[in-house]
Amino acid sequence: MGKNIGFVSTRFAGTDGVSLEAAKWAQMLWDHRHVSYWFAGVLDRNPEVSFLVPEAFFDHEENQWINRRVFGVQKRTPYITGRIHALREYLKIKLYEFIAQYHIDILIVQNAVTIPMHIPLGLAITELVAESGIPTVAHHHDFYWERTRFSVNAIQDYLQMAFPPKLPNIQHVVINSIAQEALALRTGISSIVIPNVLDFENEPPVDWEFTKGFRSELGFSDDDILFLQPTRVVQRKGIEYAIDLVHALGDPHVKLIITHAAGDEGLDYYQWLQDYAADHNVDMRVISYHVSDKRGWNEDGSKRYSLWDVYPHCDFVTYPSTYEGFGNAFLEAIYFRKPLLVNRYDVFVRDIEPQGFDVVVMDGYVSDRVVREVREILDSPERRQRMVDHNYAVATRHYSYAVLRRRLAFLISNFFGIEI
Repeated sequence: MGKNIGFVSTRFAGTDGVSLEAAKWAQMLWDHRHVSYWFAGVLDRNPEVSFLVPEAFFDHEENQWINRRVFGVQKRTPYITGRIHALREYLKIKLYEFIAQYHIDILIVQNAVTIPMHIPLGLAITELVAESGIPTVAHHHDFYWERTRFSVNAIQDYLQMAFPPKLPNIQHVVINSIAQEALALRTGISSIVIPNVLDFENEPPVDWEFTKGFRSELGFSDDDILFLQPTRVVQRKGIEYAIDLVHALGDPHVKLIITHAAGDEGLDYYQWLQDYAADHNVDMRVISYHVSDKRGWNEDGSKRYSLWDVYPHCDFVTYPSTYEGFGNAFLEAIYFRKPLLVNRYDVFVRDIEPQGFDVVVMDGYVSDRVVREVREILDSPERRQRMVDHNYAVATRHYSYAVLRRRLAFLISNFFGIEI
């Protein structure tokens, strides 16, 4: 018997990790006749199954007003507390309306009781779940203790209560085993790990017709060897290591392309990277003008590609991050059968590496061995093919939709005693 699932977060739109993973969960649940409905402050889902509450968005002016007064300080005024609870009360009423309107059987809360970017929403969800007893799955992507910007705050009482809440009708899901241990250690809450997944049962869709001019439009030749850094320009992505690698290869045909721009948090780093690339004689280009959430056209008539349009036209993927919650770009490179370099960040070492992938690994610096292995892959089509086929098979076993389907079935059967 199909259930009505209510997804709740501050935003379900675009290509952020939370929105993408929530869409995959909804698809898997839909395959089993469960219908998904959406509650958030920004939504790009079908309006017929959406419940839009602008005040639930983390960037809403009232929430921003609150955040400016509770982070980076250690006490708050009664007036600030009052404003928090006024918004909490309003959002709780809206959540009750959402549940009533769509006859919701289960709530799936996506990161909204995990990272305290919207304190009133987290409190509202926690109170509603406690009052109503509704079966709830809390899917956690980033905890507050993983982010230094939340370490000094005036809301310790709320963090203990709602980020995340410890209630008998909530099952908790994390995306890696390090988070699972930290959650248990800090709160006593047990959880299950559901990694991020891709549809490895089906080959990736490639629109060769739309993308056939990709190289020429971006000023690359057929002889160029394109190294893809499929991330934003932020310091934890370790992009200087990709520059080191290209420099060490010493081949003028190798070009480094970065798909996403810096944003406010990475402007200094971006400027430093440009200088670093110039000093090392590396042709590095940020192609964010030509890459967007969805394909389309720029004002000057040039094409705008999706990230998944870019992968097929590149030769090698660099992923030298120093920290990742999981690593979607890692899976995407495997999905598009591209060889890749990975810096051994914590979650990779704990959860991903033991599965037996064949990738070039580095430990915080680009060694002679790393350069030698990359050169061997570039020079040998047989080695490259063997590597990418092996990785695709491993990922199909551990990170396919089948894995997600089984674990979601387990969660729902815990509540209702049925197989989905």
